[in-house]
Amino acid sequence: MPRLRVLDLRGDRSDPRDRMPRPRVDLEEARAGVAQTLAAVARDGDDALVQLTDRFDGVDVSAGLVVPDAVLDAAVDGLPTELRAAIERAADQVRWFHERARPRDWEDERDGARMGVWHRPVSRAGVYVPGGKAVYPSTVVMTVIPARVAGVDEIVLCTPPTGTGPDGARDGWPDRTILAAARLLGVDRVVRVGGAQAVAAMAHGTASVPRCDVVVGPGNLYVSLAKQLLAAEGRIGTDGYAGPTEIGIVADDSADPAILAADLVAQAEHDELATAMLITTDPSLIDAVEAALEREIARTHHRQRVEVALAGQGTVAIVDDIDHAVEVAEAFAAEHLEIHTRDARRVAERIRYAGTTFIGPTTPVSLGDYAAGPNHTLPTSGTARFRGGLTTSSFLVPVNFVEYDREALVELADSVRILAEAEHLPAHWRAVEVRLDGGAS
Repeated sequence: MPRLRVLDLRGDRSDPRDRMPRPRVDLEEARAGVAQTLAAVARDGDDALVQLTDRFDGVDVSAGLVVPDAVLDAAVDGLPTELRAAIERAADQVRWFHERARPRDWEDERDGARMGVWHRPVSRAGVYVPGGKAVYPSTVVMTVIPARVAGVDEIVLCTPPTGTGPDGARDGWPDRTILAAARLLGVDRVVRVGGAQAVAAMAHGTASVPRCDVVVGPGNLYVSLAKQLLAAEGRIGTDGYAGPTEIGIVADDSADPAILAADLVAQAEHDELATAMLITTDPSLIDAVEAALEREIARTHHRQRVEVALAGQGTVAIVDDIDHAVEVAEAFAAEHLEIHTRDARRVAERIRYAGTTFIGPTTPVSLGDYAAGPNHTLPTSGTARFRGGLTTSSFLVPVNFVEYDREALVELADSVRILAEAEHLPAHWRAVEVRLDGGAS
């Protein structure tokens, strides 16, 4: 039985956006549930966080929401040497990339006027680290480091209390590798709460969770909707819609089916709502990829999760040629986009929209998930058409500044007067005129 739904677009150059594979979810029901959670946290603060954590995670956190220093230190002490080295290596690579991606202040002069942009870091950032179906110390690296590079004063990290003790049973704390990574990277406060309620706490502030200026980080549908709703209210800035993961692959007849299958499965193992899409100019590639998928699925640890994701969102689109592949890839606007074609770099440069583009057969998405350098908190559900991934810019406020001397003011005065008259706003002109005549009435 084929794992991928076939979308044959040959001979059809109409806009394919409405035919792109997306998870089927009841957004109205999800929004209603999230709205109730946000209202509860806004109203009841820590009490709501305790109740919601018991309800959704089955964990009693009434003894305290903030993870004590002793627990954080113990997590670092218990971190295997090899894992600590991998986290530190990834952190170094991610820091290098984000230092170079940080926007620079600038200032210049034109006709006697000085102007430019200052980039001011927010005072406090909230970062969300998922902890449900998988454990993500890599997300600690990806969210905390760009905030530090931006110059944020204080970082608050929320993550669900889904960690386990030596016996394998939940012990009421978050996963120890997440805690260790947070400690190693200098997070100021770690709170053991997850889901939409964590986002609400960072936006509204509670007794245990200080109010944050921005809240970033990937999460499930409910986390992403909470960020959207709270950003729409003006309570927080955020990094965009970083929901269930997705991969798009553009491939021609030079692609290796085994590599394509492995990469499709690698993203599908995240979540049942993950989307895996292959765009190819070569119909004969499909059977080879299907055969390789069977081998990969048989050996994967999260077989059931992968099968559900591929059954729901697994798709192969057949296109006329590379030009058509570019059009479809732009319509999909993948969170992760891989290019497996001849002259892959040139093809990659033509595709305008993607969270991150991975070029050539030796550049898997897994590199970006962990340690390549660019962030793995990326736009999903097609939002890469207008939004990029998490960067230092997510923690910086660009402030324009203008400084005119009298000569420059005189030079531009007539344009201001004419425009103010056209808009019937005479007081705007008066604010200039009073300066030109020295304040005379």
